[in-house]
Amino acid sequence: MEPTIKAIITGTTGMVGEGVLHECLLDPLVEAITIINRKPSGISHPKLTEIIHSDFYNLSAIENQLQGFNACYFCLGISSVGISKEDYYKTTYTLTMRVAETLSRLNPEMTFCYVSGAGTDSSETGSSNWAKVKGKTENDLMKLPFKQVYAFRPGFIKPTPGLSKTHGFYKYISWLFPLGRAIYPAGFVTMHELGRAMIHVTGPGTAKRVIEGNEIISLGKA
Repeated sequence: MEPTIKAIITGTTGMVGEGVLHECLLDPLVEAITIINRKPSGISHPKLTEIIHSDFYNLSAIENQLQGFNACYFCLGISSVGISKEDYYKTTYTLTMRVAETLSRLNPEMTFCYVSGAGTDSSETGSSNWAKVKGKTENDLMKLPFKQVYAFRPGFIKPTPGLSKTHGFYKYISWLFPLGRAIYPAGFVTMHELGRAMIHVTGPGTAKRVIEGNEIISLGKA
């Protein structure tokens, strides 16, 4: 029997985090879940604990509640559109690393899954600022003393029907998914596949540390 999962999930007030949480709540292998938010999520479940904490750059006040976990599904992120390079770097890189450094110290047997994005620049040398910042974040996460670190790079994500955090514009572009999946499946994954893939790598793991669209689909069906 596979060991059970005790997971921390960030970003559950957004579409991706809510979708990953939904898959974890449904999966009997996931025994306990703690979510960290700046404001209440409004979600209640017997295996769910919610921590309200305003400063993700400093988790010292809640460290005693962040021990004993073997997974983190890090779904917290922002778009680079309309903000300065400095603010994007601070939220995307600095915040992520502060959280990860704390968790790696408290839970060295943890599998850390980071939701990055298709087109991320692992070389950190390209012309796209967001891609370089994401690439640096991935690279530096993999240097931390976790058991395993995976960077997930989904492209277009089809939301899970019925969830409340789906962006409004998806109702106008959802018709693209079947067409895109048929033409370029690597760039089109479902929220169900992404959540399932993250749960899957927490157990047996996988050789690839950067999980692109095709691998997300494959792992999501495993």
